[in-house]
Amino acid sequence: MKKSILVAAALIVGATACGSTSAAGDGNKQYTIGVSNLGLSFPFPAAIGKGIKEEADKLGIKIVELDAQGKADKQSNDVQDLIAQQPDGVLILPVDSGVAQGLADRLKASNIPTVAVASQVGDPKQRQLKDVYPGLVALVTQDEYAAGGKAGEIAASVVPGGGKMAIVEGQAGFAEVVQRYQEFPKSAAAKGATYEVVARQPGDWVQDKAQSACQNMLSSNPDTQLFYAQSDDMAAGCAKAVAAAGSKAKVVGIGGSKLGIDAVKSGAIAGTVCYKPEDLGKLALTTLHQHLTGQKKQDAAFVTYDTPAITKDNLADCTPQW
Repeated sequence: MKKSILVAAALIVGATACGSTSAAGDGNKQYTIGVSNLGLSFPFPAAIGKGIKEEADKLGIKIVELDAQGKADKQSNDVQDLIAQQPDGVLILPVDSGVAQGLADRLKASNIPTVAVASQVGDPKQRQLKDVYPGLVALVTQDEYAAGGKAGEIAASVVPGGGKMAIVEGQAGFAEVVQRYQEFPKSAAAKGATYEVVARQPGDWVQDKAQSACQNMLSSNPDTQLFYAQSDDMAAGCAKAVAAAGSKAKVVGIGGSKLGIDAVKSGAIAGTVCYKPEDLGKLALTTLHQHLTGQKKQDAAFVTYDTPAITKDNLADCTPQW
């Protein structure tokens, strides 16, 4: 059984302070860390990259960051470029969890310690989130199962008893498409709500595509009572479609973005789950740095942080980081 480590975001600063001191047995060595970011034009991974760089500045680490632009084939080339540069370690934000398995194998074969960030390595239909891919130092991410479960609890509170539900999914290939739904129906059922899924369409994580998807699903299923959007951007787009159609359907998102929190505040969406990508980037770099310096050696560890459910009642509990 893999070790699960729950790290509150408030404790990251403390971990940073420890990491910024002289590394045990390491003198004043400056580390170079390669970062394969899935896409710097996307707000969430861009915010993770920001957190990584801020932590690197504190720790005196040199960062070499490459942008996969949302393309799995480019990420494969980027990882090969990083391997050629022989950094002390690599942080990889996978574009495609299945493809990332081969990239992790290549990095391991090159003896480069690697931490996966924000998304699982390996097929999510065959490997549980906390069953971290062998050879990785760690997977540092949200507990996507728990977050989906919290979204299910929000749904049960706004559409009690259950009803007809449509799902706006993320882009194909992302593990989160599977993971963010897994515990949703179970948590809703535990609160007395059972939902019939009448439609699923991809929104590819972006607002405009999600708006179109919800328009299409409402057209086919006008009596839909609930939309579960697997990101806040998509929830905001879906909320526009709901309003335009004059529907009374509730929308639940996930992510805690500024767009999402503002939509919860206005009542456009019923609730979300607060992710903190800048904190996640800092936590990922701290985890790899502590492994490299011997402060805290890891082997396929699952490292996470708290992600509270957010509604109008507790908006102050989520300060958006993206």
